[in-house]
Amino acid sequence: MKFIWDEGVMPIGSLILSFVIIVLIFASLCFLYAKVIKRKVAFVMLGINFVLFLVSFIFVSYPAMIISAALFVTSVSVTMFTNLGDLRRFLANPFKKSGIKTTSYKVEKLFDKDSMYKEIEKATINLSKTRTGAIMTFERNTSLQDVMKNGVPVNAPARAELLETIFYPGTRLHDGAVIIHGQEIVAASVFFTPTTQAFAGKYGSRHRAAIGISEISDAVTVVVSEETGRISLAVNGQLVSCEPSTFLRVFETHMELSKAKE
Repeated sequence: MKFIWDEGVMPIGSLILSFVIIVLIFASLCFLYAKVIKRKVAFVMLGINFVLFLVSFIFVSYPAMIISAALFVTSVSVTMFTNLGDLRRFLANPFKKSGIKTTSYKVEKLFDKDSMYKEIEKATINLSKTRTGAIMTFERNTSLQDVMKNGVPVNAPARAELLETIFYPGTRLHDGAVIIHGQEIVAASVFFTPTTQAFAGKYGSRHRAAIGISEISDAVTVVVSEETGRISLAVNGQLVSCEPSTFLRVFETHMELSKAKE
């Protein structure tokens, strides 16, 4: 039986280098799985793949190495694809601590939550009636300060009249999203990276952008369709449709669910 360290099989320097590279690759994947997957079965499959490849490497079994490498690539690819939303969130900030990063502002104001929600309901329903396209993102625990750098600072109260004016076709800020923190419109004309998910139905750029920001943050995003006036909420990589009559209840529910994770 031949071993990898037998004389003439592989120089000792190459053997050590190969072993170090193999260990580093699997250590990196363990780190990625710990941040993205967080499921025991994924770690079990990764461990099995590591053992199979290491054994075939030690016994210099090239067919076994090819098979185990193919299984390894397939396993990792399928795992990453089925957790694409979590992977995008990780890639957006790979070295953040566990948990959600709390947004930090110089002055944190207390506000009348019910009054603000009413303003958002009024603006959303009016935008829906006039079929005015709009996307409003409500920053929660995950900081969106890096995202809003491509937008225009506003720093104005979140009032229905102002929101309707911003999204009125022809105004300089109507393209893109507004980001709202507390009861303040922090920025407007902000553009998000759209989702790469494949959907059965037809989704426009606003809806795909809303889903995209919800995949990398805990933000709640309200979208109004320009074509149909349909109202949707993007949360945790999912799009939820709602009627004008139920919008306030659905919106409050998702906002409170996000708050409960603080």
